[in-house]
Amino acid sequence: MRLVVKVGTSSLTHGTGKVNIKRVEELCKVLSDIKNAGHEVIFVSSGAIAMGVSKLGLPGRPSDEATKQAAAAVGQVELMYAYDRCFAEYNHTVAQILITAEDIKFEARRQYFTNTISRLLELDVVPVINENDTVSTKELTVGDNDTLAAIVAVNIGADLVILLSDIEGMYTGDPHKDPYAELLTEVRDISSIEHMAGGTVTALGTGGMASKITAAKMCNEAGIDMIIMNGAYPENLYDAVEGKRVGTRFIAGK
Repeated sequence: MRLVVKVGTSSLTHGTGKVNIKRVEELCKVLSDIKNAGHEVIFVSSGAIAMGVSKLGLPGRPSDEATKQAAAAVGQVELMYAYDRCFAEYNHTVAQILITAEDIKFEARRQYFTNTISRLLELDVVPVINENDTVSTKELTVGDNDTLAAIVAVNIGADLVILLSDIEGMYTGDPHKDPYAELLTEVRDISSIEHMAGGTVTALGTGGMASKITAAKMCNEAGIDMIIMNGAYPENLYDAVEGKRVGTRFIAGK
């Protein structure tokens, strides 16, 4: 199986904004084991700006573009150092790919991008993909890494996309506010639940439920299933890969 696994900032950091070392190590361990089982793993990772904010000792996510891009430049080094070290413990090699919207928009550049991923997979490498926040602007941004994961999946012919978030999946309401909100384990008609999606839910990240719904639509239209699940429990990735019930699965009409 060819998997695209996206992890959000909230799944990589503590509430303090500093890196959750245990979580990162567990995630890399599980993904390494999934690779050992014969699956291909493409890893889309947020977190560069948050890690840069922490490293620079800033009080929070910058509001001005220059400081945000500076934080991304610092944080991306931290992020890749962590992944390189953790995956290496299990004899896996990682590669970094940073892109902007133009790398997707223009056919020739998109082809170079997908060719690189394909070759990395042939070489048994784990591609770690992130938007290039150091140079991206409002005009050049993909939008968020939920969308990026879907774009990657569609272009490289993935079998499954898994979005690791800070909640169990898609609910009938906001579980932080509504005690009666129920988890939807399967969604076959996205149009019927779009009204349930809210906005951004964390201070350091950019993607909320609305962006995940957009990603699910892109994946399903290409015949790819997508799962939203809680990134606090990386071991549940085994169940997702095995087709067991976990989180919310958006099922493509195949």
